[in-house]
Amino acid sequence: MNHPDPTPQPSPDDADRLSRVPLGEQVRALLLDGLLGGRWRPGDRIVERRLAAELNVSQAPVREALRSLQALGLLDAEPNRGVRVREIAPAELREVYQVRAALERLAAESAVVRLAGDVGELERHAREMEKAAASGDLLGQARHGVAFHRAIVAASGNGTLLRTWEGLGVEAWTVLSLHRVRPELHENAADHRPLIEAFRSQAPEAGRLLAEHVLEYADRSV
Repeated sequence: MNHPDPTPQPSPDDADRLSRVPLGEQVRALLLDGLLGGRWRPGDRIVERRLAAELNVSQAPVREALRSLQALGLLDAEPNRGVRVREIAPAELREVYQVRAALERLAAESAVVRLAGDVGELERHAREMEKAAASGDLLGQARHGVAFHRAIVAASGNGTLLRTWEGLGVEAWTVLSLHRVRPELHENAADHRPLIEAFRSQAPEAGRLLAEHVLEYADRSV
């Protein structure tokens, strides 16, 4: 005799809800876009209640997003006054780049072996950087540049290393540094070509080259 399975089965609606990006992450992305795009500048206040009303959401996801950006060091909390956008000192920017360079060097030493000369993903990101450069899109170029570096870190196969790298908020710091340095976009895109060749040829110095590439932007920012 067959007995019905008492375990409740997930409905299509349940799966759909699970696939959605959490609201707090959506708000964080909107805030980050505003910070990087210049809507809010150093010294500006962001009031949780007002932003929640503007976005037509509860204050909880806004609070979560603000705390996340505070943890990155982009915002300062002001009791009973919301948060204020921080002015980032050059020395602080350099510290972030120094940590990032060390992580990426470690990642590259594994990635250059694991990729075994397959640089297709790096090539795709480099082409997108070049397209963004041609159209004068600084923010777009920064995002494709971050994707280039993330592909190398992910290729290391070290999940802890990838999570630590992502925890630095690389995209935000990259855009901040590019705004400060204001490099020629084509030059910035071209800087990634020697890295591709190092990974293509499985050069043992790939990790060193990547770390030097990252630190070069730190040096320009101080």
